[in-house]
Amino acid sequence: MNSVYIWKRFPFSLSVLAILAMSASGCATTTKESKNASVPSQDVADATIERYIRTHPEVIEQSLQGLLAKREAELRDHQKTALATKQQELVRDPASPVSGNPKGEITLVEFYDYRCGFCKKAASAVTELQKVDPRVRVVYKDLPILGEPSELAAKAALASQAQGKHQAFHEALLASHADMSKESILKIAVKVGLDTKRLETDMANPKWQAVIDRNRTLARELGISGTPGFIVGNELVPGWLDLNGLKELIARAGHGR
Repeated sequence: MNSVYIWKRFPFSLSVLAILAMSASGCATTTKESKNASVPSQDVADATIERYIRTHPEVIEQSLQGLLAKREAELRDHQKTALATKQQELVRDPASPVSGNPKGEITLVEFYDYRCGFCKKAASAVTELQKVDPRVRVVYKDLPILGEPSELAAKAALASQAQGKHQAFHEALLASHADMSKESILKIAVKVGLDTKRLETDMANPKWQAVIDRNRTLARELGISGTPGFIVGNELVPGWLDLNGLKELIARAGHGR
């Protein structure tokens, strides 16, 4: 690894390392020299770092592992705080579709994209969970991250609430392998009994874009960068979960009550 790159990437840590390395190798400045230069020049430091790294390559690995662990801990702390302060937006936004037991004591929040393969893979488990656990209330957060077709599908699903068909349409969209063009979305809508002319009109309502934008902002604040993402209480699990994984997440929430 190039020593100049390492210096630029981790300047503070490696400045300290350079001083330690120079001290260890007998290269510390004299008192007189220190008056003229309180830290080693970059050329000297680069050479010293390179010699030290060649002799002690494990130092870089240990430093990077420590840095990654620190960043992960910071992210967990940030997510925990954000989850605690965003509970109302997560579980009580009237624009977010709800299924399962509307009065359920445990709320599962899912962020998803209708074109996301892992969301499609998790869909049957989310549906089954609602059948086997009457305590569960599910809140759906449309997070279209895979382009305009995903956004179009999200608007269609949100608009279908006006006809009382969201759950059937939602599950049909996730079960489909269509390209989520307007034509394919309307074909799916017909299959679940939606009035497509009314749906097209309702999809044009600008409030659905506002809902999507709100979900994107919320996801960003929570550190969600992909789909699916599942939340129960103050626990966020990114990525696909099967039925057992969802049950375990619900069980942890139940124990924490």
